[in-house]
Amino acid sequence: MQEAAQKQHSLTLENRASLAISGITDIDRFDEKEIVLYTQLGELTITGRELHIRSISIEQGELIVDGDIWGLLYGDKDKLSPIGFIGRLFR
Repeated sequence: MQEAAQKQHSLTLENRASLAISGITDIDRFDEKEIVLYTQLGELTITGRELHIRSISIEQGELIVDGDIWGLLYGDKDKLSPIGFIGRLFR
């Protein structure tokens, strides 16, 4: 029961222009077209145009993204932390 309480994750998307996310554990990479991050419930990829990270707090687990947001794609639910460079080579 305690494990379920630790997995708090939410998204709030306003007008496809501002996205607030909680439950962030790490950010893998980002540019103006794509942001790949890790949440307490797995990998999340945000796609769009002119994406900008307005604010971030890994300690608080919060992120706010502005831009023209086109898509949100969740990856493997069991993938809770980033795979290192060596792990990516052998996928």
